[in-house]
Amino acid sequence: MSARRSALAIALGASAAIGHVAYPLLVHAAAQRRPAREVPPPSAWPAITVLVPAYLEQGVIADKVDNISKNGYQGDVEILVVADGDPGTAAVAAAAGARVLLLEERHGKSQALNKGVAAASHDLIVISDANSELEYDALGYLVSALLVEGTGAVAGEKLEGAGGELAYWRFESWIKRNEARLGTTLGLDGGLCAVRREAWDPIPADISNDDFWIALDLMERGWSVGYEPRALMTEPSIGAFNLSWERKTRVLGGGLHVMWRKRRLLDPRRGLVSAELWGHKLWRSTLGPLSHLALLGVAAGSARRSRTARVFLAGHAVGAAALVAQEKGVSVPLPGRVVAQVLYLQIVAFGGMRRYLRGDRVLRWDKPAR
Repeated sequence: MSARRSALAIALGASAAIGHVAYPLLVHAAAQRRPAREVPPPSAWPAITVLVPAYLEQGVIADKVDNISKNGYQGDVEILVVADGDPGTAAVAAAAGARVLLLEERHGKSQALNKGVAAASHDLIVISDANSELEYDALGYLVSALLVEGTGAVAGEKLEGAGGELAYWRFESWIKRNEARLGTTLGLDGGLCAVRREAWDPIPADISNDDFWIALDLMERGWSVGYEPRALMTEPSIGAFNLSWERKTRVLGGGLHVMWRKRRLLDPRRGLVSAELWGHKLWRSTLGPLSHLALLGVAAGSARRSRTARVFLAGHAVGAAALVAQEKGVSVPLPGRVVAQVLYLQIVAFGGMRRYLRGDRVLRWDKPAR
């Protein structure tokens, strides 16, 4: 490999690694300089509303209501199910003991959240998906963190899938913990989070990524977003490849739209918010995958003369084989599953960019009944 080609490969490799390697390590190093803060429980537990947006959740909503009721929260808990144009789910939720807001037609999750926050009886609101299961006392941990002065929202910790997918979520959780230690994180997850109603501004009608919008909107207005790893929730993997691809590319494309709408936050003068937006989201979603693809091209052109290029290409072949094997139900060792997950997420990034550039923003997506 020529010196010029080697320099290009190094530059592309560095660019490809910014989002998944350099940024997480830099954030971790910076976070170690900040003392860890223990959040004590409140002297008196405030009343809360647990808001569950639901569409085609007739088979799981009763279990969800029961899971919330038995979570051990020591204050008053209102369970509000917003049935998004879904009378069947509304009927089951009401029978299970929840307060129900039935929307006459389907609006999509973002607008269902707007209507639910407006209808909530209490000012501290926990948002949780219908198919997620809260670990015991998750509500208490979230509320304790939300009561910290200046905190507009708090994210819980999500565990999903197994193997490479679970490793990815644990990696994401590690990044969020470090970001929050620095002051705020943009890693809010709609599966489990808590918000103050006084900090809430309605989500615009063209936004599908409700959680990402909420985090950026709060940070833009001076609120911090906390992270509470003890507030655990588990969510089953979406399963089939086509469903996973649809969801992940939709989320990534919708996230790019949110970043465009909030593009003023990319200005480096915004400090921590800008750094997190560039490092955690934008570079990882666009420039990183594009650099990765270009690096593959350089490696392919140098494979005859460079052993490093051949090893690099072989690693991708192994990842692709592991990805295909997993889709066919073949058991793959953990290292192979992790490599396959990394490769899959890079491919998903191109699917998300394509959807964004086409203006393909789905506000009311097709989903299987649960």
